[in-house]
Amino acid sequence: MTDETRADDTRKVAELLKDERIAVFTTITADGTLMSRPMSMQQVEFDGDLWFFASRSSRKVAQVTANPQVNVATSGSDSWVSLTGHAVVFDDLAKKQKLWNPVVGAWFPNGPEDPDVVLIRVDAASAEYWDSPGGRLASVFSFAKAKVTGQPYSGGENETVQL
Repeated sequence: MTDETRADDTRKVAELLKDERIAVFTTITADGTLMSRPMSMQQVEFDGDLWFFASRSSRKVAQVTANPQVNVATSGSDSWVSLTGHAVVFDDLAKKQKLWNPVVGAWFPNGPEDPDVVLIRVDAASAEYWDSPGGRLASVFSFAKAKVTGQPYSGGENETVQL
């Protein structure tokens, strides 16, 4: 894969993620069970990394520390993205202050200086996405067309990319 192809793939994933704020963040427990929970992605330009605030004392931080392999999934009005990668607990006050916003303050009222507040950075290794331009209306039309013509449903673009 060329650097140009990788950059194009990263731009495509960034475009699909740009309006998404809530993701399903999946970690692996000590016994190997997958555990998912909704988390708010911080608004930064996607370059292969995703950022989340978390409590240092949370199960997710303990799970990421023990096994950094994670999955992050989003669902928008016309796209779905599933990223795999490695998570790192990141405790940098300047970065926390830079990413801080009123929504985060609702979860962590003591501010970014609170020693229990940390960041989780997900270094994405790969992504799979499904992109259905036109959203639900286009999907309904494609379903109807498939039914009338007897041709298989075309659900839009589906790709797996290395980041």
